[in-house]
Amino acid sequence: MPILFSKIMNIQKIALLTSGGDSPGMNACIRSIVRSAISQKKKVVGIMRGYEGMIHGEFVELNARSVSNILQRGGTILKTARSKAFMTPEGMKKAYDNLCREGIEGIIAIGGDGTLKGAVEFNKVNNIPFIGIPGTIDNDLFGTDYTIGFDTALNTIIDAVDKIKDTAASHDRLFFVEVMGRDSGCLALYSGIASGAEEILMPEQKTDISALVEKLKESVQRRKTSSVVIVAEGDDGGGAFKIAEAVKKSFDYDIKVTVLGHIQRGGSPTAKDRIMATRFGAEAVNALLSGQTNKMTGWNGKEVTLIDLEKVVKQHNPFDKRLVSYNYFLSL
Repeated sequence: MPILFSKIMNIQKIALLTSGGDSPGMNACIRSIVRSAISQKKKVVGIMRGYEGMIHGEFVELNARSVSNILQRGGTILKTARSKAFMTPEGMKKAYDNLCREGIEGIIAIGGDGTLKGAVEFNKVNNIPFIGIPGTIDNDLFGTDYTIGFDTALNTIIDAVDKIKDTAASHDRLFFVEVMGRDSGCLALYSGIASGAEEILMPEQKTDISALVEKLKESVQRRKTSSVVIVAEGDDGGGAFKIAEAVKKSFDYDIKVTVLGHIQRGGSPTAKDRIMATRFGAEAVNALLSGQTNKMTGWNGKEVTLIDLEKVVKQHNPFDKRLVSYNYFLSL
């Protein structure tokens, strides 16, 4: 069940940070956290540049006006960074000392796998309550069906692929389009299905160049004049350029490669991302104030849930094999 307005704990001051790769919807989440906490008479402090800012004492007070007009903005007003220093005993001690000096009694961190691993390690040696919120375009975190930024990134990819297909059809070309996702193929799978890709190459499945070439040749025989292959950046074939070069050796066709890159992280968040970010933010505050710690907010398709951070960082999201199977007949 949702955690809405549970029994309130005596936490008076909450710190908020964004860490790791940015994702559209983080600002909507920041807005929700700040205004939810203020509505419950709590103070909120923003930590600039994630864990790196925690080490260097980069704190800024946030109020209702601090988060005005940010709902529609991509990126994060708190900035973000990756911090190797935070994962050292010295770095964690500096961070803890700064939090104590600032009077912080609870922390909410928005980010992906690295952010949540940092929270778990911090909680092993310190006693400040910690709640994580899934913020990554990769949608690869265990325990939640959805992460902030995924829908926006997905729509960015689809828009780009739709445009690429226009020019591919005009020139009778084959395009390999590389998308983000690290070691997860979720973005590749969903964008491939939604954009009508000929093939989808993902880390979860071994890439067989010979089988790919045969499928592309069959497409030509069926009088398809253009094709798009979606490649996840973590695919075992080595990325879109290497795979395209391997295919060229046995497939005489006009082949091009497009790497979408960081445009997938930018842009105004979709309505879905704004709403999900708002849900996660409000429920994270309520979880913290009800005495929860070392948890991540998640989505089970119906409501916000809480998952142990230890489980989140030790497991991977199950791969949607059924959705993969659809591509066999959709690409006919």
